[in-house]
Amino acid sequence: MKLIRTLLSCLVVTFFSQSTKGTEPIKFSFDKTQESVTDTVLRVESLPDSTLAQINSLIAQAQVQKPLPKGILRPFARLVRYYKNSNKNTGKKFDWTILGGPSYNSTTSLGIGLGASGLYSWDRSDSLLQRSNVNAFAFASIKGTYQITVAGNNYMKHDTQRWSYKLRLKRQPTNFWGIGYKNGVRNEQESEYDALQMFLRADYLFRVAKNFYVGPEVYINNMNARDVERPDLLQGERTEITSVGAGLILQYDSRDFAANATRGNYLRITQDFFPQVKGGSKFIRTEMTYSAYRRAWKGAILAMECHSIFNYGEHVPWTMLAMVGEGSHMRGYYEGRYRDRNLIEGQVELRQHLYKRIGMVVFAGASNAFYDFHNVYLNRTLPGGGIGLRWEFKKGINMRIDFGLTKNKPGVEFNMNEAF
Repeated sequence: MKLIRTLLSCLVVTFFSQSTKGTEPIKFSFDKTQESVTDTVLRVESLPDSTLAQINSLIAQAQVQKPLPKGILRPFARLVRYYKNSNKNTGKKFDWTILGGPSYNSTTSLGIGLGASGLYSWDRSDSLLQRSNVNAFAFASIKGTYQITVAGNNYMKHDTQRWSYKLRLKRQPTNFWGIGYKNGVRNEQESEYDALQMFLRADYLFRVAKNFYVGPEVYINNMNARDVERPDLLQGERTEITSVGAGLILQYDSRDFAANATRGNYLRITQDFFPQVKGGSKFIRTEMTYSAYRRAWKGAILAMECHSIFNYGEHVPWTMLAMVGEGSHMRGYYEGRYRDRNLIEGQVELRQHLYKRIGMVVFAGASNAFYDFHNVYLNRTLPGGGIGLRWEFKKGINMRIDFGLTKNKPGVEFNMNEAF
């Protein structure tokens, strides 16, 4: 292989020497102190900088990776090489990476997951257009949870239009404490049921001004609760409820990269209307999210988020109540233990790069779920905080493990992408 590399380099230099007749002769040599062919250094003198750059580019393209070891270590070496190169910009139209391994969070327990993440662009000639992304995740736990989630963000040509989606299919044995803070805070209220869910949320936005977007949204949530241990906690509601809604979104977005922002601001206001369908009822939902990202110091990002949900109507189904711990807003809390008609919460996070593809975070937050504004009590605010580890398995896409402290007991969350 060294001989092939040497001959290739000589041919390259010879080719360029023909185009530089009349100039000072080209002198070159090879550094024989290097141990591997990929480290061979071509030393060229009396050569224009532009020509030297072309030579180095051609040689870099011709580099051959070191051969994989033979025997039992070969699969492990192949895996190490795969993830070593997974976060490099390959220039592919669709750059994707897969990752599998153990997974855990407080709601679903220990299991095994398989994730895939892809990056692509709808206009590769536009270097300022942020790359679109798609993430898929399949999970199975020892408690009998089976879940498939597919989510993505798409940015069209010149970012004049953008659309996003999230689809989740799951079967999950889960716990239920009832509705309201007074039920959620009581450990003896804990009961079980088997949840079957189909969830879809999608939107299509149009740019109306710089960083401002407006467009429609559809929202579908079908929940079927089976083997309910404490039906009385449902307060007479049906166990299977389908909620179908549509609405309008107003969005301001100046983030540099949606999946892992390092600067910018994000504001999203959603107004959805839900007519009465199978097992459900007619109601209105307003959801607001504001996030901001700032550089603190070298390698550090300070991020903050405020989030709220307000439901209006004579009756809101128990499956559509605002839930603490949903969507990684309050990491560590068991999703749905605290649920009510309305919710206000916020969190702040410091993200610090440590070494190569490794980083860590510290975060803190608070949440309050309440029936109406006449029943908002400061002593019912739920505190939270914790630390997390990050590994960049694809450029700009992180795998995260977060350990959260809550009012009740600690929780661990393993997931893809930043929490917000």
